Amino acid sequence: MTDFLFYLKLGWDHIISWDALDHQLFILVLVAVYFYKDWRKILILITAFTIGHSVTLALSVLDVIRLPSNLVETLIPITIILTALDNILFRENQKKLMRINYFLALFFGLIHGMGFANTARMTMASEQNIAAPLLGFNIGLELGQITVVLIVMGLLYLLSKYLKFQQKYWIIGISVIAILLSGQMVFERI
Repeated sequence: MTDFLFYLKLGWDHIISWDALDHQLFILVLVAVYFYKDWRKILILITAFTIGHSVTLALSVLDVIRLPSNLVETLIPITIILTALDNILFRENQKKLMRINYFLALFFGLIHGMGFANTARMTMASEQNIAAPLLGFNIGLELGQITVVLIVMGLLYLLSKYLKFQQKYWIIGISVIAILLSGQMVFERI
């Protein structure tokens, strides 16, 4: 049980720590197009991201897939930029944008899963069975993502209720900030 809790905390820290800005930005741009009343859709969306993340993480820990970490670390902010650009380009067609975001969450989750792969490979390599560590990690990751989403949706609720802030400005503002921060990450990582 202590191993499970160790990996649960590792998954939580993977999204909640200050070093997880790229992960947090990706979640932010994914959910920026939703409103707090869309909580079921948001939950499905971040679960799709966790599934993509989990598949690649498991394949990496089992040494089925291995990519150079500098390539993966550069691809991660690129996924944020592409998702943010998608938000801006399709903001007028909310339904299409939401459908696209499910695909992006799953597909880009595969890339993000590779970002933690080297650490996971070293940490989980000594385990006889990787099922419990992966389950713990992914539950921690999902709980962390839900926490980030709750904070974001709470902020959006407050902005819309008390400042009458329109969601289209939220989508554009979040997306532009994410593009700028992620662009800086790309240049730092190449």
